[in-house]
Amino acid sequence: MQTVIVHIMNEDPVVCEVESLPDPMAQFVIVHNPRKRDGTDIHYLDEDVSSVMYPLHRINFIQVLPSTEAEEIIGFVRE
Repeated sequence: MQTVIVHIMNEDPVVCEVESLPDPMAQFVIVHNPRKRDGTDIHYLDEDVSSVMYPLHRINFIQVLPSTEAEEIIGFVRE
C-alpha cells in the first residue's frame, strides 16, 4: 500500500492508501482508509466506509507521499 493525497475538485484533499498508482487508461481510483489531512472523518462518507472509488475526471491531481521505508534511508549528510 502507498499513501497518497487525492485532490478532488471542489473538495478538501483526502489522505488515503492505494494498492498501486492508477493506470493511465483507468476511469476510477480505488482508495482505502480515506480521511482528511488532520486524520478526521470525511463529512460525506459514512463512518464504516473503508474504501472509495473516485472517478478520475473529478480528480485534479494525486500527490504520492514517500513510503516509511524511503524515510528510513538516510543519505550522506554533512553536519
